[in-house]
Amino acid sequence: MSGNEQKYINEAFETNWIAPLGPNVNAFESELASYVGSNGAAATSSGTAAIHLALELLGVGSGDTVFCSSLTFVASANPILYAGATPVFIDSEEETWNMSPVALARAMEEAQVKRQLPKAVIVVNLYGQSAKMDELMAICDRYEVPVIEDAAESLGSLCKGKKSGTFGQFGVFSFNGNKIITTSGGGMLVSDDLDALERSRFLATQARDVAKHYQHSVVGYNYRMSNILAGVGRAQLEVLDERVAARRAVYERYEMALAGIDGVEFMPELEGTFSNRWLTAMLLDPEKISVTPNELIDALEAENIEARPVWKPLHLQPLFEECAFYAHAEDDVVSERLFERGVCLPSGSGMTVDEQERVVGVIQRTLGVSKEQSLLSQ
Repeated sequence: MSGNEQKYINEAFETNWIAPLGPNVNAFESELASYVGSNGAAATSSGTAAIHLALELLGVGSGDTVFCSSLTFVASANPILYAGATPVFIDSEEETWNMSPVALARAMEEAQVKRQLPKAVIVVNLYGQSAKMDELMAICDRYEVPVIEDAAESLGSLCKGKKSGTFGQFGVFSFNGNKIITTSGGGMLVSDDLDALERSRFLATQARDVAKHYQHSVVGYNYRMSNILAGVGRAQLEVLDERVAARRAVYERYEMALAGIDGVEFMPELEGTFSNRWLTAMLLDPEKISVTPNELIDALEAENIEARPVWKPLHLQPLFEECAFYAHAEDDVVSERLFERGVCLPSGSGMTVDEQERVVGVIQRTLGVSKEQSLLSQ
């Protein structure tokens, strides 16, 4: 916590605004929209809810398809199923680990031939790194397919000087407990289309019609954020840039200590982009390092240090085994290779140099390399 959350929480209690909606919600929406440079924002109960609302606003329903990044958490794609549509998964590319423009172009070409263009494309910014949004937007614009930018992990990141989450027709952020700022649970839908955002608020509050009695003409959802949690979010947003700087410093120390090991690579930062480095992710080349990612994760766990594999691609998940998938190249499935080689390291904003020193030491011992220089001396 930043230390200022209690002020906004107390305001909620003192004014008796406890339930969903209220001054903190309105202010959080306005402040977040201002930060990212969007016309407006609508606070939700989760990032997943925001994606679902975006799909609803785009009219996605039964019989439709939605293209989605494969290398991501399942929450990016579950709302496609909520809407009754079918996901089609798109592979990653090397320079960002995000959606491959090559694979997307091929998927669009085939869809046009079949006269089955997707109703939307969900582009994910993995671990804080922006996708190649210019190229991806150009493809989607060519086929007049709207884009939902899943920026759940990339709040505070930039692409060509523009804030992450503001390229598509809708952008989505998450404030889950593990995100760069948190409301303990919550999300935000952003857009330049203010009418669409107002419609999203209607749908998110059980789609209650304007009437003295409770009247409902369409299906609605309980997707709004509480005034208390929005207060937490306002205080967190005040320190977002500090959190980004802290995460980037964590990444830089890892890179300084480990990038010199033959066979170790880190997630790249595409030229012209600025990643919030929400998570530091690295790859182990099996041709140069005999230790597998799972063995490294186990070694860290033995020292009470949590690390995780890179996301398992959604096209490999049992839930989506019947869904179509477009690889980056016929002989190169990038997302699968990243999953097989990737490790996500402890990267919290509050991580101390001493704690990181301990993590680095375990990694170096496990990989069989000597510790040449202490992080404390950097």
